[in-house]
Amino acid sequence: MKEVILRPVTSEKAVRLMESNNTLTLIVDKRANKTKIKKAIQDLFKVKVLNVNTLNSPKNEKKAFVRLSDEDNALDIGADLGMI
Repeated sequence: MKEVILRPVTSEKAVRLMESNNTLTLIVDKRANKTKIKKAIQDLFKVKVLNVNTLNSPKNEKKAFVRLSDEDNALDIGADLGMI
């Protein structure tokens, strides 16, 4: 599962999304689909994922915006990943 998630995005926008929308922003493998990303997040962090949106960036990377349920806190996971 770790080969799906490459690294977290540590930008001001990513932190704002964590605070306001309970959303993690991650760089993932280009071959990963939404189902694989969702399963990887749920297995690694033991959280419930509501939805996953993906974006192929101009830097030839794939970004995943992972929205977590209200029971789970994206700020706690972001702190574990070293984003904050």
